[in-house]
Amino acid sequence: MSASAPHADSAFVRACRGEAHDHVPVWFMRQAGRALAEYRAIREQHTFEEVVHTPDLATEVTLQPVQRYGVDAAILFSDIVTPVQALGIGLTIQPGVGPVVERPFRTPGDVDRLRDLEPDSDVPYVLETVSQLVAELDVPLIGFGGAPFTLASYLVEGGPSKSYTRTKALMFSDEPTWRRLLDQLADITLASLRAQVEHGAAAVQLFDSWAGALHPDDYRRFVLPHSRRVLEGLADLGVPRIHFGVGTGELLGAMAEAGADVVGVDWRVPLEQAWDRVPTDVALQGNLEPALALGPTEALLERTREVLRASGGRARYVFNLGHGVLPPTDPDQLRRVVELVHAEGAVVTEPARG
Repeated sequence: MSASAPHADSAFVRACRGEAHDHVPVWFMRQAGRALAEYRAIREQHTFEEVVHTPDLATEVTLQPVQRYGVDAAILFSDIVTPVQALGIGLTIQPGVGPVVERPFRTPGDVDRLRDLEPDSDVPYVLETVSQLVAELDVPLIGFGGAPFTLASYLVEGGPSKSYTRTKALMFSDEPTWRRLLDQLADITLASLRAQVEHGAAAVQLFDSWAGALHPDDYRRFVLPHSRRVLEGLADLGVPRIHFGVGTGELLGAMAEAGADVVGVDWRVPLEQAWDRVPTDVALQGNLEPALALGPTEALLERTREVLRASGGRARYVFNLGHGVLPPTDPDQLRRVVELVHAEGAVVTEPARG
């Protein structure tokens, strides 16, 4: 990264790189959203998609948690399906449900309904939001995109799923079609992420939210090459690349192999064990249980301290939740977590692992 890159000397970017910095950085997945009354007020007047498609609104919503919590990074307010939705395939985001596809992708011909993403013409509102945020923020902006497997699961299932039965059936029964689909989705996400970085995003996070549904061998065969296509396609831009999934404790090493500088860890894996599952030059992010913020403050702060202790003072560590902020969360609870992490999250050294 060049010295002129945005926020190259911030604690967040330096932690992603394992460089010296003075405090443990912290941000929260889904830090913008329903937990904040100021966000709910906007949503009373606008749909989710209206917010995403209106740069002034998306900028305001992205800034809200930075102002409320004092976090060390902002993350673009958008959705992982936004670039695919922009291609006109009949995908909508339904309140209380999530992404829904009018005609699910089930046959080789369905893949032909996708095309390459042209960010400037397909998602200009996203790029304008990024530009506005970079001009206003005094912390790094994280761009993000959906990993090919997770995007494919929405397209094939037709919406959210708990079992991913149709997705896995396609993966196992028609590998050529599966690979064509994931290659196309990888190219779409890569184009989106590159454009976000070119407009000023200081880091990117690739969400493979549902990869934890896979056996490690199947992940390596059917998914890893396509995630690598995205992450390695960003290498020349020089920004930190974060790779995150839910229930992916057994996949942490493979997710690092895909080309991640930072691997997100959910709350199911003790951080001490997670360190042993990734290479020594890869940073970790996580892994506080989000539901703790719904309970007593004392328990929340004690677990926060436990996570900090498990980080071992390593430079290669970013504090976060193990998944997104839950809608019923009291924002003051998260503010207390940020204050504690900043006060007690010392960066001591980079101890040997092995």
